Amino acid sequence: MTMPGPWAAYRAVTQDRSQLKPVSRGVVRRVLGYARPYKGLVIAFLITLIATSILTVAQPLVFRVIVDDGITVGDAGLVTWLAIVIAVLAVVDAGVGIVSRWFSARIGEGLIFDLRTQVYAHVQRQSIAFFTRAQTGALVSRLNSDVMGAQQAFTSTLGGVVGNLITTIIVLITMLLLSWQVTVLALLLVPLFLLPARWMGRRLQLLTRQQMQDNAQMNAQMTERFNVAGALLVTLYGRPTDEDQQFSERAARVRDAGVSIAMANRWFFTALALVAALATAIAYGVGGNLVISGGISLGTLLAIIALLAQLYGPLTALSNVRVDVMTALVSFERVFEILDLPPLVSDRKNPPPVAVPDGPLSVEFDGVSFRYPTKEEVSLASLESVARDVEEAEPTEVLRDISLSIEPGQLVALVGPSGAGKSTMVGLVARLYDATRGSVRIGGVDVRDTSLASLHKSLGVVTQESHMFHDTIEANLRYANPEATPEQMRAALEQAHIIELVDRLPEGLDTVVGDRGHRLSGGEKQRIALARMLLRSPRVVLLDEATAHLDSQSEAAVQAALDNALSGRTALVIAHRLSTIRRADLIAVVESGRIVETGTHEELLSKAGAYAHLYETQFA
Repeated sequence: MTMPGPWAAYRAVTQDRSQLKPVSRGVVRRVLGYARPYKGLVIAFLITLIATSILTVAQPLVFRVIVDDGITVGDAGLVTWLAIVIAVLAVVDAGVGIVSRWFSARIGEGLIFDLRTQVYAHVQRQSIAFFTRAQTGALVSRLNSDVMGAQQAFTSTLGGVVGNLITTIIVLITMLLLSWQVTVLALLLVPLFLLPARWMGRRLQLLTRQQMQDNAQMNAQMTERFNVAGALLVTLYGRPTDEDQQFSERAARVRDAGVSIAMANRWFFTALALVAALATAIAYGVGGNLVISGGISLGTLLAIIALLAQLYGPLTALSNVRVDVMTALVSFERVFEILDLPPLVSDRKNPPPVAVPDGPLSVEFDGVSFRYPTKEEVSLASLESVARDVEEAEPTEVLRDISLSIEPGQLVALVGPSGAGKSTMVGLVARLYDATRGSVRIGGVDVRDTSLASLHKSLGVVTQESHMFHDTIEANLRYANPEATPEQMRAALEQAHIIELVDRLPEGLDTVVGDRGHRLSGGEKQRIALARMLLRSPRVVLLDEATAHLDSQSEAAVQAALDNALSGRTALVIAHRLSTIRRADLIAVVESGRIVETGTHEELLSKAGAYAHLYETQFA
């Protein structure tokens, strides 16, 4: 929490104004909406701020009585009693400070929890199109830096602005009542401090922003080089000297900016201390003469001096109230920007589940056309590291009038050149996107009419690059079925022809697979992915040819696992291997977003058309 003092003044004049812009009233209402659950805590927090401000004034006033009515007249009893009062006030002040900090922390951490969980839940429900455009680091920053910035801005603004305002009013009124002459003369130095402080604040803003940019570049280099793929590239291409030099230059810029910021900070606090000292000198000079002439008492002068020390920090901080408030609202606005982006794919109200009876399901494409969404439909420019303010051409259709029926239990292979639209067809079945025209049905139900949870429970998907979390084999398997028993996991691993390898590992299922599964070979990772899919007990299997990038030995092991995975299930497979194509009940040839041929391997070869040409050039 921001309490009155030099740090409040420092934060006020160094606040970054470069990102400030007009904020709508709707944002203010939403911020108040987030604060509503903490209404009681906020009121209690404000009461502690008022109590702190009153205690700030009370102690100097007691000093005045001690000097004027105790020490000056030689009343030892009164001095002793008031000394005890000062000690009690100090204890009460410390206690109020602790209670105030608890209220501040409870409000702040509650806001962090509310915002962070809400943003995380919302981002998790975004479509794949959103993640293909948004920069991962920018998303993580919204969950960490921006959410915490909103919280800190809220509690700092609430505590700082209100606390400083109350303190300034109470202290100023008290000083004017004690001696308006000394108070007015002491305040004449405020403009002399504010002008250079504003200049120093702008310099600190520039330095801090540059340091943050340099830090971001340095951290980006470490992040890219310290993951498995980056470290492998650096090792293979052997440029450690260049890497050292580049990192050293960036770290040096961070170092130099840090030194400049430290010196600017010292200049600021030196100036504040100097002005406060000059104001104290004026107060002693003018007030001392007033004491000699009988205009005020010695105790009054000492009380004014003590109050003066409590005035300059809050008064300086209040000079930037608008910046404090606007910064708080902008921080919230950046969080709201994420929450206001609707998911491209979402459930309809009260959607029915996929067909209940067990067994494989039919899959049908009925006049399906599709174009990928524009950036305005799925993303935010602030989340894209290379976003440009240029108009994108209207996206063209990548699928045109696709119609295909897959009967329950059938294996259908999709073949065709790269970019023909095969992966898009699989993505539409999994409802990673929604068709622009036409419909995709599973078990006779349009995928847009059922719930995403019900749809995905019926599907098993394995891609060419099956992702593994940096966790144990067991944790990666349980991601598909958290309730799976050890027996079920072993059965799935056995069906995937990977159980012998897992049993040979020293930690077995507790073996950590490494970042993205890099501790496993391609074939091992694919078979664990197949075991994970089998634990799902899917009724429809979607495969973006799981053997496309494997050697012949790994392919044979994965193919054997696929035989188990596809048994008794409907399968739609993007095929790059002749062995898969020959096993298919139906082959669909996709070219330029259209299905140009369908039939079995032999039927299509006999037609001497697109498939026959593809077979001769790619599969034979």
